[in-house]
Amino acid sequence: MGEEVKLFRSWSSPFALRIVWALKIKGIEYETVFEDLSNKSPLLLQYNPVHKKVPILVHNGRPIAESFVILEYIDETWKQVPLLPEDPYERAKARFWAKFGDDKVLTSVWNVFIKQGKEQEEALVAAMENLKFLEEEIKGKKFFGGERIGYVDLVLGLLANLISICEEIIGLKIVDEEKLPLLYSWMQDFAEAPIIRDNWPPRDKMIVKFQALLDAAIASSSSSSSSK
Repeated sequence: MGEEVKLFRSWSSPFALRIVWALKIKGIEYETVFEDLSNKSPLLLQYNPVHKKVPILVHNGRPIAESFVILEYIDETWKQVPLLPEDPYERAKARFWAKFGDDKVLTSVWNVFIKQGKEQEEALVAAMENLKFLEEEIKGKKFFGGERIGYVDLVLGLLANLISICEEIIGLKIVDEEKLPLLYSWMQDFAEAPIIRDNWPPRDKMIVKFQALLDAAIASSSSSSSSK
C-alpha cells in the first residue's frame, strides 16, 4: 500500500520551499496543493487551526505544521539521505544555527529591505553582524551540512534567492563577495544545485511580489509617522 504525502503551500512561500527541497532530496513522491492565502481553504484551516499558515505536510491523513517541525519529521520518517547529523552534539549545533538563521539573520535582512535612510544604515550594520557569524560557521565547508546540502542549508537556503531579490529592488548590496566571500560562494553553490535551482519560484513574479511588500511597508511607515 502506497503512502499518501501532500504538501500544502503557496507559490511564493520561502518556508514551504524548505519542505519541497527536503522531499526532493529524499526522493519522496508527493502531491502539491497550492493555497490562495487571501482565501484559505477549509482543509488548510482544518489541518492548521492554530496558525492557519503554510506549509502543511499531510502524511497518510495526518497533518504536520511549521517548517522546522516538518523538516525533522521528514528526516525521522524517511531515513535515506539524512538531513541532520547523526552525532547528538552536531545535531544540536545544526538546530542552533537554523534557529539563529530564522530568529536573527532573516529578521535583520528583512529590516534592511523595508527600512529607509538612517534606519536602513543601522539595519545593515545589524545584518552584517549576523551574516558574519554564518561566514565563520561555514569556514572550511562547501555547505553548512558539509559536502552536501543538509538541514541548516535548507533552513537558510531562502537567503540564496531572497537576498538577491531584495538587493535588486533596493539597489543595495547585502552580501558582498569581498566582505563575505564564503557566504557568497555558499549562496551560489546552493542556488545552482539542480534540486534547488529547478524549484525556485519565478524570479520576475517574486520581484513584483517583494516590490509590493516594500511599497506596503513604506506606506505603513509613512502613515505611522504622520499620525504621531
